[in-house]
Amino acid sequence: MTDGPLVNRTVVVTGAARGVGAALARDLARRGTRLALLGHEGARLEEVARSLPAPSLTYEVDITDEEGLRRAARAVRARLGPASAVVANAGIAEGGPFALTAADRWRRVIDVNLTGSAQTARVFLPDLRETAGYYLQIASLASLGASPMMSAYCASKAGVEAFAHALRAEEAHHRVAVGIAYLNWVDTDMIRDADRHAVLRELRAHMPLPARRVHPADLVAARLARAVEHRRTAVYVPAWLRLVQVTRAALPPVVLRVSRRRLPLLEAGEPFRATGLLGAGGQADQVAARAPRPGA
Repeated sequence: MTDGPLVNRTVVVTGAARGVGAALARDLARRGTRLALLGHEGARLEEVARSLPAPSLTYEVDITDEEGLRRAARAVRARLGPASAVVANAGIAEGGPFALTAADRWRRVIDVNLTGSAQTARVFLPDLRETAGYYLQIASLASLGASPMMSAYCASKAGVEAFAHALRAEEAHHRVAVGIAYLNWVDTDMIRDADRHAVLRELRAHMPLPARRVHPADLVAARLARAVEHRRTAVYVPAWLRLVQVTRAALPPVVLRVSRRRLPLLEAGEPFRATGLLGAGGQADQVAARAPRPGA
């Protein structure tokens, strides 16, 4: 592409080694961006970079490491110029009852999804102010209505929605736009791993038909790339999630009613247990969280 709002603009994508992040990187590259791919898995980031039509920067970093993120931001600035857009996509999840989830893993989900997103915004805000840029926070259906067996994930995604709303109000006079992407089920390692666990699989199976459908990562990435191009305040994938937004107050009693009926039946068939961090990305995060940090 030789013309368009993102041509020769620097865009940062976190969690770019796989799933939605990798698919978004490929779509944005076709729109002429200069890409900075951030994530845990250096080899996979390089693999994604080699699949792109133009050179890009890869940087292996844990987004809960603020100093590491600052080094990444300096590297992006030096190699590609100040970021015009940042997509806070990195995230992990664990399923299972809150009472049986290890406290350190519960906290890790919050740290990555919420605190890591906020730190990503913090280190790139100087660039976004300079470029009158755009920050896109990846949220979820879980931001609109909490589900049992996913307490940390739901809490973190509700948190990033509130954070993005606050950041938008604070940064508007600096000409920085802030968007929120509400995603339903996407065909990623995380969701495929969740389906291996009976309780998570059954909970999704008992959602209304449109809500349980899994969407291809490339389709989701195309919608997100258009949101970045047009600096959308909100993007819903699929589009009907917008209806959930206006009826969200009605969701908790519905979820409670269904849970009271379904959870005892599921527990009778198979005892509940924590799943551990889901998917290959979750496993990579677990390894990275245990690794010593530079200077530590």
